Order: sequence, then structure tokens, then C-alpha cells
Amino acid sequence: MVALGVTAPVQAQRSAMSRSLVEEATSYEHDEGVPRDPVRAAVLYCQAARLGDAEAQYALGFMFANGRGVPRDDAIATGLFELATTHDYEPARRMLEHVRDPAPRLPECMREPAQTRAPAVGTAYAAFDGAYATEDDLLARLSPEKRRIAEIVRQVATQHAISPRLALAVALSESNLESAARSPKNAQGVMQLIPETAERFRVRNAFDPADNARGGVSYLRWLLAYYRGRVALAVAAYNAGEGAVDKYRGVPPYPETRDYVKRVLATYGEEEHPYDARIVDPSPAFGAALAPKRP
Repeated sequence: MVALGVTAPVQAQRSAMSRSLVEEATSYEHDEGVPRDPVRAAVLYCQAARLGDAEAQYALGFMFANGRGVPRDDAIATGLFELATTHDYEPARRMLEHVRDPAPRLPECMREPAQTRAPAVGTAYAAFDGAYATEDDLLARLSPEKRRIAEIVRQVATQHAISPRLALAVALSESNLESAARSPKNAQGVMQLIPETAERFRVRNAFDPADNARGGVSYLRWLLAYYRGRVALAVAAYNAGEGAVDKYRGVPPYPETRDYVKRVLATYGEEEHPYDARIVDPSPAFGAALAPKRP
């Protein structure tokens, strides 16, 4: 059945998007090819649940019912299970035999905002009624060594007028704050700089967290200026190169890059970022599309 007021093509697009989100969330929840990250899994499940995916509604409800990655909350679990049963999702119906709060509700990440546009659900770790509302909450989940590296990234970002949360989102997505990380494409260090980018931004030792962070944040700052503060374009270029973003006049159709952009935006939670127009002229590929937006 197609929802009232939603065309079949739009419904199909939502279904495909929700399937992709659920698959990625499942990977993070169960440590399938990526480091286990239940909070990120919950954020992704919530994005799919907003799109009407019953499996995601059930999975997120199960996490709240058991306190996995989010605080235990039977009222939220009940609300999600009840929502999933409206799609005849039998596992949710069975869970309601064990979890039933008299005042069911949905998590903050699924409530309609006052604005007309949907929120970037994961102000990421703040998506669940403020459970992870600050960077400090996010960092509290890390080991002492990764917390030390995260503090370096935050400090470097502040020095370069870049949101520490955005810089952390990139570093977490790139290497999970592993200073010795090296990719098959020879991207190195905390912010995964390829040798050409490291040389471009005068990084002497890509495996030194401070030097690497300085280079990565400098590149991110350049990209934000080049794309006039459009975060999705800047982080897509960080992953795939500005040449690819210019070629496709948007986020390239590479599954890896699209998943990467989705993760960073989920953690950062904003579509735009302040930029310094003096650094570089805007990308010529987008023309007037990069003109400053009116308030």
C-alpha cells in the first residue's frame, strides 16, 4: 500500500533507502564487517524507522527494551513495537506480550520537528532524548587512548575554525580514531590522508595524531570553502576527491561515499557549516547553486 499523498516512485525510493539504513545498522549492532557501535546502529535504525520501516521500528524498540546502546526505556520500546504492529510485523506483536508500558511514546529522533524539513536525525548521539547530547557524552564511550586522540582532533578543529563535532565525525568515520590505521588505498592515520593530500597540506608524519589531524582539518576547511559550506559536498569530496564531486555535480554514486556522507551527517547533524570564502574560489561545477542562501 502506498501512503496517502506519497507517489509510488517516492515510496519505492524510501523503501530502498530504509533497507540500506537497516542493513548498515545491523552491521554496526552485530559487529558484521565493522567495529561494533550500538549507538550508531540506533541512529541508523531511527532514520529507517522514520521512513516507515517496520523492521527498523522493531529493532530500535528491542534496543530500548534491553538498554543496548541507549538507555532502557519501556515506554519508548512499547511505542516502537506498537508502531511496527501497524505494519503487521509479528515479532513486534510478540514483544508486546513481554513489554507493555501504559504510556507509550516515540523517541525524540522520530518526533516531527517544528520546522518543515526533517531533522538530521543523528544530531547523532543526541537523537535519543538527549542521551548523547554532547561531544563529551560521545567521547565517554571511547578508550582512554582514543579519547586522547579525539581531544587532539577537537583542539586542532577549534584552531582552524572548524566545528569539533564535524572534525570528530570525519575522524570517527575515517579511522575510528586509530592513529596507526592504513587503508588498502594507502590512506594513513587518524583522518586517513593519502600521501598526495598529506604533501598538499604539509603533513610530515601521517601517523602522528596531531600532524595528521592538522592536515585533515586543513583539507576539510578548504573543501568547506570550495563548496561554500555545503557539508554533504565537502565530506563527499573528503572521501572521494573534489574531482569526483565536481564531475557528478553532487555526492558521487559510489556506495562507499554515500554511506560515508550519511554517517558523517548523522553524527554532525547539520547540513551547512561556516566557511572562509577567502581560502579558495567556489567550485565552478555548481555555478549559482553555491551562491549563499538567504536567511
